Amino acid sequence: MSGAPPPMARTEDDAAIIAQSLEQPELFALLYDRYASDIHRYAARRLGDTTADDVTADTFLVAFRIRSRYDLTRANARPWLYGIAGNLIGKQRRAEVRALRALARTGHDPVTDSWGASWVEDTDSRIAAQGPLAGALAVLSAGDRHVLLLIAWAELTYEEAAEALDIPVGTVRSRLNRARRKVRTALGADPAFMSDAAEVA
Repeated sequence: MSGAPPPMARTEDDAAIIAQSLEQPELFALLYDRYASDIHRYAARRLGDTTADDVTADTFLVAFRIRSRYDLTRANARPWLYGIAGNLIGKQRRAEVRALRALARTGHDPVTDSWGASWVEDTDSRIAAQGPLAGALAVLSAGDRHVLLLIAWAELTYEEAAEALDIPVGTVRSRLNRARRKVRTALGADPAFMSDAAEVA
């Protein structure tokens, strides 16, 4: 993927870029430019910065290798990329659950340094919230946790999450409802410390 992509290609939708990249592989770099930071941010929130580097690189490597199978009727490749990233994160499920359980016990874990303020209002409440939230996430099934975090952290729509996970929208809704219920129960009646996650919980 060497050389700069033609400037006009930067305005094309993702499907067009993927189609053109079959003949001009260097064009695939445009998708990396568009989405690598989003994928890295999501992976870092799940697994920490160090592992996120590998997940991000592997996501785009896998995507490049299987791009000929991409459904060109889908103009936006973002859900597809999150689906690939989710599969790679899923392979590290034990590490993720272990980190969440450690955080629930001790109230501190390096992974949460990258969670940022989108889940909580300030540093004091973030420190107080980390343990219970991590514990709540750790007890979710992998499928429920994937749906919850794709919608809460990656900000995918129900339809995009369904596309990313290759499941029906109805399954996304049922998994999300179940995950919300379990998180609410684990956090008690008032999970107010989660700022923009209020809709998730």
